Amino acid sequence: MRATLIHGAGDIRTGEVPDPQIQQPTDALVRVLRACICGSDLWPYASRPATEHGDRIGHEFLGVVEDTGADVTGFQRGDLVVAPFVWSDGTCDFCREGLTTSCRHGGLWGRDGVDGGQGEAVRVPQADGTLVKLPVAADSALLPSLLTLSDVFPTGYHCAKTAGVNERTTVTVIGDGAVGLSAVLSARLLGAERIILMGRHEARTDLGREFGATEVVTERGEEGIERVRELTGGDGTHTVLECVGLEPALTTAFGVVRAGGTVSRVGAPQYDKISFGFPDFLRNITLTGGVAPARPYIGELLPPILDGSIQPGRVFDRTVRLDGVPDGYRAMADREALKVMIAL
Repeated sequence: MRATLIHGAGDIRTGEVPDPQIQQPTDALVRVLRACICGSDLWPYASRPATEHGDRIGHEFLGVVEDTGADVTGFQRGDLVVAPFVWSDGTCDFCREGLTTSCRHGGLWGRDGVDGGQGEAVRVPQADGTLVKLPVAADSALLPSLLTLSDVFPTGYHCAKTAGVNERTTVTVIGDGAVGLSAVLSARLLGAERIILMGRHEARTDLGREFGATEVVTERGEEGIERVRELTGGDGTHTVLECVGLEPALTTAFGVVRAGGTVSRVGAPQYDKISFGFPDFLRNITLTGGVAPARPYIGELLPPILDGSIQPGRVFDRTVRLDGVPDGYRAMADREALKVMIAL
């Protein structure tokens, strides 16, 4: 079959790989219908050392079950399913506590002999604990929004939930990428009435307004901090959702959070240390967030997608076939595309 392979920085190719096979009785085989490129895929795309043999990549996909192992009880051939970006057994103590990203028997796509999601088919380990059945047809117009359940929408939702966003909190979202826009949508879903979006790409911030942002701040750094504080009477907002992963974004977050407020970060951090010293301690600032346990959030986020009240799939502004994936990576890296969907 064909799949996306990364050979080094800037070197994404579509190549032939072995067809996946059932290896364990808990496996399922899924024929991929839709996949996508994640912002976190751009980090290895920018820095991975070159190798002759490429590695599988991708962790967001939905598709149709083609086969199941003998111990799989929750799925059968023909089921339409979505896979969260981490596979998990659903039964260990961490999974039962809702922290599927720390599953004792789980792992990451594209690692340790497990298929990446950007290919024609995927072997899914621990299928019963990982996959979620989707109650729509394989040609449903909802597929783009349902695909966001694999990562980007639950990640934005995790940011808002861990920050404690509700109808009484004001919110600043830092970052107008797909995760930031998903955080805007999530904050609105959780009842926030005032959401300040910090971003400078007009097409993206326009979508952010449609998702629920009430104000947009285009300035960065100290100017951006000053502008948010000006909009909030000098105090900042109760919650700040940091959806970038770079140190300047976190510095901005500390600068615009209200005393007693919470900063939640879900942007994959591209730094080793943070400055979180006595001034923030004195202001009783809470820092939270982390990698999103997408699997347990899917049940919460699926109903409003199915009833049409939200459309997170609008973050996809470009669709490519599998042969077009290398150009999709380039477009996202060059900020020509917000988020690229792969139709197989």
